[in-house]
Amino acid sequence: MMPRIATLLFTVLLAGCSALQRESLVRQTFLLDPPLPPAVASAQQATLRVGRVEVAAPFRGKNFVYRTADLRYESDFYVEFLVPPASMLAEQTARALVHARPFTTVAGPGNAIDAQWVLDGFASAIYADYRDKAKPAAELDIAYYLTSTANAEQTPRWTREYRQRVAMREATPQAYAEALNQAFGMILVDLARDLAAANLPQS
Repeated sequence: MMPRIATLLFTVLLAGCSALQRESLVRQTFLLDPPLPPAVASAQQATLRVGRVEVAAPFRGKNFVYRTADLRYESDFYVEFLVPPASMLAEQTARALVHARPFTTVAGPGNAIDAQWVLDGFASAIYADYRDKAKPAAELDIAYYLTSTANAEQTPRWTREYRQRVAMREATPQAYAEALNQAFGMILVDLARDLAAANLPQS
């Protein structure tokens, strides 16, 4: 009887140690902070306000998402964005366009400016791709669309989808955050250039 009790006690102690180890893990938080795009050569002679950037449901939360198989995704409770990605995507898009100036005037979300155009977006993918463990990569897919405030039907007059896949230097949260910011920065460079060159109707 005594050996059995000892074995049971040892098992309980192991479980307790395991729980303590899990609780002692420190939660890591990261921000989206992409590099600013260069200023464009010419700008649309109009005012632009950056609106909302929605995020697909699987990637809407703050926790980092890892794709481990074609149909399998996992979230990491201990590693997350400091704020929900939708807010950061909209704020950083506005920050980039204010710097690049594809329109003569650019304002961010929540600004009361009487803009002629509104830019919204939808991010369909934000994850670390671990399907090939030897080649992890950050995946970011965002569609942007412009709507004229003079258009009562609110039908987009311009839309473009951007997808970037950037290799990670290693399979760690820090490396994923770095690669994701690089991917977002590349998208913002293309966005600013395309907005400036877009053939827009007079609103």
